[in-house]
Amino acid sequence: MARGSERDRQGQRTVPHRVAVLALDGVIPFELGIPQRIFGRARGPAGERLYTVATCGAAGPGPVRTNADFSILVEHGPEALAAADTVVVPASYEIGPAFDDGTLPPGIAAALAHLRTGTRLVSICTGSFVLAAAGLLDGRPATTHWSSADRFQRLYPRVRVDPNVLFVDDGDVLTSAGVAAGIDLCLHIVRRDHGTAAANEVARQTVVPPFRDGGQAQYIERPLPEPRRATTAAARAWALTRLHEPVTLREMAEREAMSVRTFTRRFREEAGISPGQWLLRQRVERARQLLESTDLTVDQVAREAGFGTAQSLRRHLQAALGVAPTAYRRTFRARTGTDVRTGAGRAPS
Repeated sequence: MARGSERDRQGQRTVPHRVAVLALDGVIPFELGIPQRIFGRARGPAGERLYTVATCGAAGPGPVRTNADFSILVEHGPEALAAADTVVVPASYEIGPAFDDGTLPPGIAAALAHLRTGTRLVSICTGSFVLAAAGLLDGRPATTHWSSADRFQRLYPRVRVDPNVLFVDDGDVLTSAGVAAGIDLCLHIVRRDHGTAAANEVARQTVVPPFRDGGQAQYIERPLPEPRRATTAAARAWALTRLHEPVTLREMAEREAMSVRTFTRRFREEAGISPGQWLLRQRVERARQLLESTDLTVDQVAREAGFGTAQSLRRHLQAALGVAPTAYRRTFRARTGTDVRTGAGRAPS
């Protein structure tokens, strides 16, 4: 199955990647609109659409109840799933036994029977319960909204649940945490399919960050911090301007007038990861941008991103993305236009 847009046999036009969104009764309107908002805005170098999005109902075209004070009218039935390259299942409050006892409602099972082998599957928030009830997450890593993670694990013990991340990319099956994490996941898919520049442009148009640090832990309710509590934001901003230089934990702590121990604790509370992990992630992102948008050699990219040597860059890019710098550049250079992508990027951990 194509992961990005394909060229037709004559190579003359771009065939957009087909996305189908399954709108179930009780669907949350915000989550339902995310795929259209993100994929619908993605454009190639010549302004061509990279995706088409079709919203379909499980029982056929017609009204679908939402959890708000209105219904929606969908124009497609479940047969749209058979034509899709990617199928997205947003959260719904009316999935019944999939949420209550781990079984799939017959109507939803009948809709999912239209799926073709190899279709990429995506869930937003508790839409993961639908995929799990269908047996599509067995033996796989996945996530869901943090407040439902314990229930999810009890109902579906064969799923490897990670409640701490914003999304999980397991190749052809991707799951996101609650609500806005669906935006993070859809942007990640655009980035994976078509590169950082395409995803960043969608993020700019949507007025959201192209990438969020940390996981769900930062959104779980905790006692309010004491007034005037210092943050680590200034140190992060300072470090981002010096990725090409050695940046030490002590220097970052000094920017916030904290001890290293206090700074490390605060940093984890705010970013969800350690300072070292955060720096590494920022350097990988910087290297990706340089590989996509410049003609710098791999050695030069390594120095500009703060890895020092090409060997170090290769090691870290391979660990983070599963590809070498030269292979990444061949796949995602903006000047190559759109082609078939099969990148196997993983969610932050």
